[in-house]
Amino acid sequence: MAKPREKLAESLEQLKTIQDQGTVAIKASDLSRVHRERLVKNGFIREVIKGWYIMPPHDEQKGDSTSWFSSFWKFCARYLEDRYGEDYCISAEQSLMLHAGNDSVPTQLIIRSTKGNNAQTTLLFGTSLFVMKSPLPNVVEIELKNGVRMVNLASSIVHSTPSIFTKQPIEARTALIMIKDASELLGILLEGGHSTIAGRLAGAYRNLGQDKIADDIIKTMKSADYDVRESDPFEEPTPIVFDLRERSPYVNRIKLMWHDMRKAVIEVFPQSPGLPRDKDAYIKTIEDIYTTDAYHSLSIERYAVTPELIERVRSGAWDAKENENDRKQRDAMAARGYWQAFKSVKESVINILNGENPGKVVDKDHGDWYRELFAPSVAVGLLKASDLAGYRNIQVYIGQSKHTPINKDGVRDVMPLLFELLSNEKEASVRAVLGHFFFVYTHPYVDGNGRMGRFLMNTMLASGGYPWTVIPIEERDRYMNALESASFGKNIKPFAVFIAYLVDAALKGKPIAK
Repeated sequence: MAKPREKLAESLEQLKTIQDQGTVAIKASDLSRVHRERLVKNGFIREVIKGWYIMPPHDEQKGDSTSWFSSFWKFCARYLEDRYGEDYCISAEQSLMLHAGNDSVPTQLIIRSTKGNNAQTTLLFGTSLFVMKSPLPNVVEIELKNGVRMVNLASSIVHSTPSIFTKQPIEARTALIMIKDASELLGILLEGGHSTIAGRLAGAYRNLGQDKIADDIIKTMKSADYDVRESDPFEEPTPIVFDLRERSPYVNRIKLMWHDMRKAVIEVFPQSPGLPRDKDAYIKTIEDIYTTDAYHSLSIERYAVTPELIERVRSGAWDAKENENDRKQRDAMAARGYWQAFKSVKESVINILNGENPGKVVDKDHGDWYRELFAPSVAVGLLKASDLAGYRNIQVYIGQSKHTPINKDGVRDVMPLLFELLSNEKEASVRAVLGHFFFVYTHPYVDGNGRMGRFLMNTMLASGGYPWTVIPIEERDRYMNALESASFGKNIKPFAVFIAYLVDAALKGKPIAK
């Protein structure tokens, strides 16, 4: 008679077959009832809705939403195809968000289908589907993204409700600017007789400074005998001038976000002390705070480090060549890498204090920080040498976050922009807060983004003479929640207030972290 572990192994073999096919959403019929119940009981699959499952990591803690948010779109793709076939698409508004580069998991995904029941289906971690009974757009207006049927860019712009221009102005502007000629919109406008929408879009393009597109919409609709009255759906003028040659939605979106967020940072941040006169004394304070900084920064990333280990690494007592325990210890590798990266960051700070442009310094040096951060782990075989190659070539996800970092191609568009924004920004407080935020928002590396973001924050603080500021492990939840508020909700104020609170305490000689 087979033992329990043998039975579980048999079930896992069935699950592996499904996994090897690239399946994320598991339908009940994919497994026999016995295998399904055994895998649920042992935590290898998790029910999302009746008859549908996902495969979380076996060691994922109860309440951890990471596996759900990272599999959300693929789950929806299979579930919706199974339920509705080709008779569905997501709403115009959520299609527009995706076109504008906002891949975050929505709280509620709205679906149009002639088979809809106007009812909500509850999913995991506060997410849901709402399927409206509604006719679909023309087939030519539908395309696939992440396996989900959505309306194309032009259709999403035409069919989105007017409220998107006031509730999601950044995404609306980003999508609009991706249209290069009015003809992309006019076919849908003319075929549907959408004179009111035409007037609204003409006003929107006028707001963007795109007078030619606005005029072409008005003239063409009027020549077809439609009465078109132009109206601006935005509440405020467009704050930036767009580069019309830019094809990446991420670049224009982040430009708009930076402009929108910087005001909130300036409002709450203490005034910059200015570059220190005694540069050596400033550098000495950075050196003195190293142990505290390393302990808290590594602890935030869940490394089990102690001040004693950190001091052992800094003093040279740690020896990966001779000491087997040192060679195998992941936490020691992280501590050693942090020490090497910290020294590299300190050199960048010295260059900034000597008057070099802080954005250009970090642009030039951040690759060195990253390589130093992980060189010890590569040296002892915990990581591959190729892991030091630079920006990631895969999609990554952030634990417990609805925010989906920019895709691997977008990373290479966004990172030069980030350093350009840092180079041109006049306020050190904005460079520090938004530099940190947009670095982790982009998540350019497979690992180390939090540590790199905090290094970047402190080099930018130094550019304004602010003290090196440690984010305490005791404040981890507030820190992560504030980043999530900025990433998912585009509300930077909680993060700006949090960093300002820490900086103010450091300025007064009463730092929060000990």
